[in-house]
Amino acid sequence: MAACRLALYLCFVSCSLSYVCSARYEPTWQSLDSRPLPSWYDEAKIGIFVYWGVFSVPSFHGEFLWWDWKGDKPVQEVVDYMQKNYPPDFTYADFASMFSAEFYNPDLWADLFNASGARYVVFNSKHPDGFTNWPSKYSFNWNSVDVGPSKDLVGMLADSIRRRTNLHFGLIYSLFEWFNPLFMQDEANGFQTDNYVNSKSLPELYDIVNRYKPELVWSDCDWLANDTYWKSKDFLAWLYNDSPVKDTVVTNDRWGIGCMCQHGGYLTCADRYNPGTLQKRKWENALTIDKKAWGYRREAKLEDYLTMEDLTQLIAETVSCGGNILMDVGPSKDGLIKPIYEERLRQMGQWLGVNGEAIYGTKPWSYQNDTYTPNIWYTSKKVGTETRVYAIVLDWPTSDNLYLASPSPTNATIVTLLGYPSLISWRKPASHSEGIELEIPAISSSMMPCQWAWVFAMDSLQN
Repeated sequence: MAACRLALYLCFVSCSLSYVCSARYEPTWQSLDSRPLPSWYDEAKIGIFVYWGVFSVPSFHGEFLWWDWKGDKPVQEVVDYMQKNYPPDFTYADFASMFSAEFYNPDLWADLFNASGARYVVFNSKHPDGFTNWPSKYSFNWNSVDVGPSKDLVGMLADSIRRRTNLHFGLIYSLFEWFNPLFMQDEANGFQTDNYVNSKSLPELYDIVNRYKPELVWSDCDWLANDTYWKSKDFLAWLYNDSPVKDTVVTNDRWGIGCMCQHGGYLTCADRYNPGTLQKRKWENALTIDKKAWGYRREAKLEDYLTMEDLTQLIAETVSCGGNILMDVGPSKDGLIKPIYEERLRQMGQWLGVNGEAIYGTKPWSYQNDTYTPNIWYTSKKVGTETRVYAIVLDWPTSDNLYLASPSPTNATIVTLLGYPSLISWRKPASHSEGIELEIPAISSSMMPCQWAWVFAMDSLQN
């Protein structure tokens, strides 16, 4: 019997090892792109992007101030600003000591992000200025411990997020650095040399994954060189096969020229990507609450910020078409998330507290938006053996009925308004051969479930 048990055990181990080996990913796009996307990401739908760094000190014009000041094509507005406000011998590096972060309280940040209704947070670890928000040994005297805050900004937020919330934690990493001499030399050599990658970007990518175990690696600023130069496929093969987050990590598509919208865990395609139609692959709409910049701008006006009406529309459009939405906030140099950002995040949390059922864990329906009535977007979810359909109505009806052309009711159809206690009456439309007509009740302001974008849930529709 012992011999039989041993033989069975060896057979099991052999089969298991064979399965593991067969499940490993090779450093080719064909293999890497075949990896299933971890389910948490599609279910999450809503993420917060946090862009913070040395550029938050001048907090003028945006996070590309250094490049727009000293790059190939200087922006006159930036040149004039620097000349007017700083001495002639001032350099961008001088901003680092002013990156104070004295009010940085990652526990408060974590609580705010949790209250926003987001399900994941992606924090900036390094900008193209090369400054790292963690004590990178590959960035001597140009990191948040050696100069400026004297704090491991990444580590502190990762700890707070994991202690205080159930949010997934990810990191943004910019592959190139504008004025790094090693990168500039590789670029001058037509990227036939790779000294910068071997001594800076690749070691830092391995470092942040091993050190902070992010569940999302959001690569950026890849567009000057191809993925072979960046050694992206080798890194991703390690990330998926052997890293400490190999089973849960998600990646985007910014890994070299030609990769965006083609390769990676999911697609971003462009900043603020919002195709308005169902896509074949999972995608993300990365956008800014400040319409003009990712980093904090002191000169921003109220009209530069997205309203809650804007945000609910973008959420509805994005999720209906199968995407996730990743919305950016830019903290100030002292570590504060300014009230305009806080207000938007808390408003979003209030809205999702009522309507999250129509967002989290949903799938695109047969129709993304209504074929007749404008500003209505659909999502769906399995409830038992049935499919529940959600109509996200961006404008509250001005009459006592609402016609939806896309859903086909049955005698068993039940309609509810999320956050409202009574059932919604409906009828088959008299003036249309298809669809459903909802009877809109007269609801007092105190009984309105939310202030923006109302959701009608429909059960037992025709398939």
